[in-house]
Amino acid sequence: MPRYDYRCRACGSTFEVSRPMSASADTAPCPQGHADTVKLLSTVAVTGGATAPRPTSGGGGCCGGGCCG
Repeated sequence: MPRYDYRCRACGSTFEVSRPMSASADTAPCPQGHADTVKLLSTVAVTGGATAPRPTSGGGGCCGGGCCG
């Protein structure tokens, strides 16, 4: 279930709420009881076991080391 970050405008605390995506636009009261909260934009962490293949040719740079002098 997705987690959404909120900040309370009254006391300044930040908190998370886990809820379904269908309820993502719903308001969330502050744990201290305040109602004036705002949903924050948060970064997404993506984890996994896949890695990008490494180039086999030497060099690098702007064109993979093949044509740059």
